[in-house]
Amino acid sequence: MTDLEQISPFPPHYADIEGVRVHYVDEGSGPPLLLLHGNPTWSFLYRDVIGGLRDRFRCIAPDHPGFGLSRPAPAGYGFTPAEHARVLERLIERLELRGITMMVQDWGGPIGFAVAARRPDRFAAFVIGNTWAWPKEDLGTQVFSRLLGGPIGRYLILRRNFFVERIIPGGVKRKRLSESVMDAYRAPFPTPESRRPVHVFPREILGSVGFLAEVEAGLPALRDRPALLVWPSADVAFRDAERRRWESLFPDHRTTILAGAGHYIQEDAAAEIVAAIRAWNAPVG
Repeated sequence: MTDLEQISPFPPHYADIEGVRVHYVDEGSGPPLLLLHGNPTWSFLYRDVIGGLRDRFRCIAPDHPGFGLSRPAPAGYGFTPAEHARVLERLIERLELRGITMMVQDWGGPIGFAVAARRPDRFAAFVIGNTWAWPKEDLGTQVFSRLLGGPIGRYLILRRNFFVERIIPGGVKRKRLSESVMDAYRAPFPTPESRRPVHVFPREILGSVGFLAEVEAGLPALRDRPALLVWPSADVAFRDAERRRWESLFPDHRTTILAGAGHYIQEDAAAEIVAAIRAWNAPVG
């Protein structure tokens, strides 16, 4: 067993897809609950959510290629959201998942909804955290994407592990992450080369505008699905405007505000997320 496999709180599962050895957690029984992480996290992010819901759902949490235990990616893989979505779609097919309830946060939103829009027959409901699924080009987004997706960000991320060392602890507002938890987030990125996938994501906020526009165009096909929003009040990246847009996209919605929670809601508010999902009684497809 590798060091990373020892860190993961659940037994590892793997699928070989398009040259990538994709790792995923597969815990519990019941209808599938697909849990998608963003940057620079991995399935470890969902450990407490899985622990609280595996008696009700089959909890499946994959690591995007280049993150967590899903490595290495094949030569030529660019770590873009469109590529991650293609791999995710193949994984869903490989596992023969249907009636999926999908939870998304951060980059999990565009990646997951890209697949759901292409394969709406496989998805029953959505749990939507702080995320987006459309081109996002406001001034703050442009500054963030150009700065951290450019040469300065390349140095900070590859050489200083900036996303793990600064963005993660800064995005958890209710508590201080322990060193053991921080070490779990550091573990997949021990070298500058291993951090390259982390640098791609901020660049692609603007670089993947075409992909994001395609995702946005597919959202109406999912409009009839029920949705639960679990939305933090203290995330600087996703605020009330994005929440209201999700609420308008899914008329059959319920919203739970995670008061005081920051960007990484699974760290700040796992127990509240679990309680909200249980109370919501997500439908079985």
